[in-house]
Amino acid sequence: MAETLFFNALREAIDEEMARDPSVLVLGEDVGHYGGSYKVTKDLCKKYGDLRLLDTPIAENSFTGMAVGAAMTGLRPIVEGMNMGFLLLAFNQISNNAGMLRYTSGGNFKIPMVIRGPGGVGRQLGAEHSQRLEAYFQAVPGLKIVACSTPTNGKGLLKSAIRNDNPVLFFEHVLLYNLKENLPAEEYLLPLDKAEVVRSGKDVTILTYSRMRHHVMQAVPALEKEGYDPEVIDLISLKPLDFETIGESIRKTHRVIIVEECMKTGGIAAELIASINERLFDELDAPVLRLSSQDIPTPYNGVLERLTIVQPQQIVEAVEKMVSGQI
Repeated sequence: MAETLFFNALREAIDEEMARDPSVLVLGEDVGHYGGSYKVTKDLCKKYGDLRLLDTPIAENSFTGMAVGAAMTGLRPIVEGMNMGFLLLAFNQISNNAGMLRYTSGGNFKIPMVIRGPGGVGRQLGAEHSQRLEAYFQAVPGLKIVACSTPTNGKGLLKSAIRNDNPVLFFEHVLLYNLKENLPAEEYLLPLDKAEVVRSGKDVTILTYSRMRHHVMQAVPALEKEGYDPEVIDLISLKPLDFETIGESIRKTHRVIIVEECMKTGGIAAELIASINERLFDELDAPVLRLSSQDIPTPYNGVLERLTIVQPQQIVEAVEKMVSGQI
């Protein structure tokens, strides 16, 4: 076991896969000689050369489209969005090309590509750099969407994503890059379509993902102190959702709270609530509650920015209300 920072865990995943498979390459802004805006590709250019760590112009639609073409020819490109918000400039390439070409070509082309990078609400990064794109892309057929949350699952999931023959949107949170964790010394891969039961409990199921996993776990000690026993599930796979794990938990607790950093209107929680009501309505003892970000552009002001996203104390209060029957 070796203690590893989050961004280094992702770097290890890319390094190992590039060494294993010469068809793997990375492209994006400053991914080569600079080593990436958050150093996820640091020094890989020295090891693999300019053509496998390809620095691109500031033109997300162009280099994402180029990556789709590269994937069609048998390469395995990893596109880094310097900030995931700017990949909205490549929405057409991701949705109409990457997501649909395997189907529209009648299976003649595979699209083995990963689109990864930092997103989420950071610390005073401003509205354009605080985007959460998971809900934007959830409706697009043909995409897999993964949100990592720890160094351990980040590395194992990224390696699996690189080996997958379908396009994977791989979301990392900008405030998690400096997390530390002991990683297994041996190689490991994690499934792209499975949720993780972070904490078993019997009173209420808390569904969450990405940075909000850590906010939920910060709330757990206060809940335990008051005698509550929450079950915490990190969704990880946002498309497809792992309803086997979700359903098993709801059949045990009969109560659900969803904690997300996504905006409330049209967010991941909205889809979850609809699916839970369709599949598991008779198992619920209370309406599903969602704790989501405010439906406003993220303020630059630090105090206001904090108020737009869910904090641990709000999670504690929500569990108290739901378990006590006030919801």
